[in-house]
This record gives sequence, C-alpha cells and structure tokens, in this order.
Amino acid sequence: MLYSLFDFLDRMYDLPGASLFRFLSFRAALATVISLLIGIVFGRSVIDFLKRKQIGETIRDLGLEGQTQKTGTPTMGGLIIIGSTLIPVLLFADLTNIYIQLLILSTLWMGVIGFIDDYIKKFKNDKDGLKGKFKVLGQVILGGVVGAVLYFHPHVTLKKEVEGILLKDAPEIKAVMTNIPFFKNNELNYTDLLTSIDPSLAHLGWLIFIPVVIFIVTAVSNGANLTDGIDGLAAGSSAIIMLALLVMAWVSGNFLFADYLNIFYLPKVGEVVVFSGAFIGALIGFMWYNTYPAQVFMGDTGSLTIGGVIAVIAIIVRKELLVPVLCGIFFAESLSVMLQVGYFKYSRKKYGTGRRIFLMAPLHHHYQKKGYHESKIVMRFLIVGILLAVLSIVTLKIR
Repeated sequence: MLYSLFDFLDRMYDLPGASLFRFLSFRAALATVISLLIGIVFGRSVIDFLKRKQIGETIRDLGLEGQTQKTGTPTMGGLIIIGSTLIPVLLFADLTNIYIQLLILSTLWMGVIGFIDDYIKKFKNDKDGLKGKFKVLGQVILGGVVGAVLYFHPHVTLKKEVEGILLKDAPEIKAVMTNIPFFKNNELNYTDLLTSIDPSLAHLGWLIFIPVVIFIVTAVSNGANLTDGIDGLAAGSSAIIMLALLVMAWVSGNFLFADYLNIFYLPKVGEVVVFSGAFIGALIGFMWYNTYPAQVFMGDTGSLTIGGVIAVIAIIVRKELLVPVLCGIFFAESLSVMLQVGYFKYSRKKYGTGRRIFLMAPLHHHYQKKGYHESKIVMRFLIVGILLAVLSIVTLKIR
C-alpha cells in the first residue's frame, strides 16, 4: 500500500524522499524491522489473549525431562508470525506482483489449516486435531494452485544464457526450469522429461511440474510441523533457512548478480526479498517469546504456515531440488520418523516384537532421551542449520 502510494507521489509530484520506496533494499529493511517490532511489541498482547481464552497446550507425558511443566503454555502463537509478516508485506511490497500474491495466499491458506487443527484440539477436546487426510488435502490444493500459477502465468519468466547470447540480450522465456545442486551445467527442464519420450508432449510439462510442487509443499510443511517439538527449534531453524532463501531471491532477481553468478535471472522475483525480510523479522520476533522456557508455542497455526511458505519460496526461486540440503533439519526430523515407524512395523512382522532405531522420534526427542538439555539440542541443530544454509548458498556459484 505504501509502496503504491509513494510510487504515485514520486511519479506525479516528485515528492522528496518518495523515490526511496523504489529501492528493494530499503523496503526489505523496513519490512524486516517493522515485522520484528510487531512481533515483540504486540506478541505479549497476543499471549495474554490466548491465556485469557485458556488456549493452553495439553502435553502428553512421554517421559521427557521438563515436559509436564509446559502444560498450559499458550499455543496458536503462529498468529504472531502470520500477523507480523503480512502487515509489513501489505505496506511495503508491490501487491501487483504475482509472487507476492502467491506468498500471501500460501500464508493465509496454511495458516487457516493450522488454525483449524489447533481449534479442534483446544475447543473440541480432540487431541488428534484435524484429521491427517484433510491436512494433506489442504497441502495438495495449495501445491496444485502454486504449481499451476507458476506454470501458466505469463509473468513467471526467466532469462538465461543460450548459445553464446549474453544474459542481458537474452529474451524472457516461459520455462519450468530449475537448478540441480552440486553439478556443473546443472539446468533441468521438467518438460524435457516428457519430450525425451515424445517431442509432441511438450505442452504437457505441467503433468510433471505440478506434482513435484505438490510433493515439495506437502513434504516441507509436514517437516516443519515435526520439527516444532522443543522451544525455539522450528522458529530458529526456519529463520536460518529463510535468510538463505532471501539471498537466493536477491541474486536471482538482480540482473548484475545473476549475470556474475551465471544463474537464471528471474524478472520480478526480487520482490520476494521484501516478503522474506518480513518473514525473518516475524520469526525472530516470535523467538523472543518462544526460546527456552517458552512463553508461547506456535502450534500447527505456525508450523504448517512456516513449512508452506518456505516450500513456495524455494520453488519460486528455482531452488526446490536444494530443499533436502537447505531444509536439512526438517528432512532429518521427517526421515527419523519414517525410519522409526517403518523399522518398528518391519521388526514386529519379522521378529514378533517391534524394535526401534531411535530412543524416540522425531530426532530431537532421541537426544532428549539421551539426557541432553533441550537448549543444547536447539543450539546444535541451529549450528548444523547454519552450515547447511551456507552450503546451499555456495552452490549458486557451482556452474
């Protein structure tokens, strides 16, 4: 809103200082600071409201140290993250940008799914919340919409060097292309997976691309949900991931950086930097109250939203195949659950008794069972997350 207003004032009246809003870095910095302040200043009011409504977490006793003391801690704190993100985005982002529209939709859609889940748990006294099939259906719908828009929308384009044509002279093209990390000449066109079979199938590239998007949105969203198990882990690791995605959006949307790094130039994707800055500020603001001992939990309202937004941004900046590395914490948490459940079922069938790989899954609970304090677990996970984020950024130059 303010972006459009000051752009109008600059063009029509040459208002001094209004041109600052044309600079992406200025708007991204404002969005980050404002979202952080909103989270810290108004977060306390949200927590007090949740306490008055007795929206407290019900903790199952899993034999973890300090677990039962968390009973009654307010949940649904994801509302702080959502509000702190959307207000600066509405103020400072270009709302006509298709990527911003997709991210606002993703935030609200996943937020509503998570809110319904938390609402059922708290007010319907159903500890299982929203049935898993409905959660997955919501994630599939979002993935389908995001995939269809990115595939068919005319403003979703890219530039790349082709047969000696410099990036600055290359035409904008419609192509569902991405980068394969850690390999030189690492471009992958999803449509090629069909045309290699039959060139006449080129117009059906969406049959490959959209299911990939659906899978990534669903996987990352659920991964973030599983990671939200101890104070500060989901929010902290997500802030690190988002910082890496902000860098990727910045260089992909800036012609000079894209040309220097020899990566795809994505017109209009620079606006994602504003959203990313607001989201990072919101996550850090939430951590003000979520670090050990947590004064509020994000609930599925926050964790599903976080995962959905991260997945959509990764797809927008054409780095979705980097997700297993960039979101390595989410991946490890999800993998630990799948291995634990799979091996338990296999061993019960083979040996007649269920056996476990980990003391408890997800992975962070395994370390709690081993006697590590949750603050130490979170800090070490975040250090690993930083290393993975740096490694992901380094891949930008591997061509």
